[in-house]
Amino acid sequence: MRLIAIKMLFGDTAKFYGILLGLSFATLLIAQQSSIFVGLMSRTYALIEETPQPDLWVVDPTLLFVDDTKPMQVTALQRVRSVEGVLWAVPLYKSLLVAKLPNGSRQLCDVVGVDDASLIGAPPLMVEGSADVLRQPDTIIIETRGKKNRLAQPVNLLDPDGPKRPIEVGEVMELNERRAVIGGVAETKPTFQAAPTIYTTYSRALSYAPATRRTLSMVLVKAEPGTDLQALKRRIERETELSVYTPREFAWMTIEFWMKQTGIPINFGIAIVLGFLVGVAISGQMFYNFTLDNLKYFGAMKAMGATTARLLGMVALQGMVAGALGLGIGLGATSLVGLTIPPERLAFKMTWHIPVLSAGAVIFIVVASSLLSMRRVARLDPAEVFQG
Repeated sequence: MRLIAIKMLFGDTAKFYGILLGLSFATLLIAQQSSIFVGLMSRTYALIEETPQPDLWVVDPTLLFVDDTKPMQVTALQRVRSVEGVLWAVPLYKSLLVAKLPNGSRQLCDVVGVDDASLIGAPPLMVEGSADVLRQPDTIIIETRGKKNRLAQPVNLLDPDGPKRPIEVGEVMELNERRAVIGGVAETKPTFQAAPTIYTTYSRALSYAPATRRTLSMVLVKAEPGTDLQALKRRIERETELSVYTPREFAWMTIEFWMKQTGIPINFGIAIVLGFLVGVAISGQMFYNFTLDNLKYFGAMKAMGATTARLLGMVALQGMVAGALGLGIGLGATSLVGLTIPPERLAFKMTWHIPVLSAGAVIFIVVASSLLSMRRVARLDPAEVFQG
């Protein structure tokens, strides 16, 4: 009977492909939009992921998210270092500065200044050169996306709008009228901001930045072995009156800000709901019509002795097969999109939650459609087959 049910499903080619199209398209919309949303949100805390060394991040109490830099007094660093349980604490500078490129054009850049001595906060994955080049005078590190896009230079200086080439190691730009030599190129995670990221030392970043009384953006803290992080966090907050977060807390704080203060969740939520409704409208209707068209066969089998439970099982099997195929095609198409489009052009991150969410939506569509169809099968009178 199972084989007969599957042959019935594949035999009605038009309706079978219609069911598959609806389920695949619904899965594609749900999975793709969810993956783009997760990818976009993960970019908001890219700096935290790129800096795995600290156990705690110390920031100004008014800071709302990781890119919302609120400078602190430099004395905050020594106050944090004096707290019991702190193994080391290093400064981090982060701000948007205007860079003058070799061809004379200007570009807003996200400048990150890392600790001069330890270079904690420098990009871990270098494509050209090493992080140690920051110890050389007037040296900076750029990232690959900035090299190829925002910092790229025109091939012909007389035609600034013409073809461009990636900026190269050894070329010189200016930050706040000060010389900055590109000493290396790093591979970093895409960030939420479109500005290219530049890495340099903390002291050099301060020389690039306009003079202000408060220059310390964040303090990165490593706890002594065996220290309770939550207890250390409370001690630092009590003794310095600053805010302290673990990397996970800091990342979620950033995500929550963008979730609450922007329309991003609503926009993606609407697209996901529309995908679900498309699946319900197309696949549900097609599957219901498919069952109605095959009522005569179900009636014939019931007249030959097939029980209602067996017939309902056939309908359920048909729904499971269609759902599995539609889910697989939709997730495969979504993965193909994510693999073919470069990360700098599309924020895409498919976590394990997304296939589970898509599967749940498909199961709901299939179960709802099957239940509607089962009602007609369960009420079917075999005598109807021989009428007319």
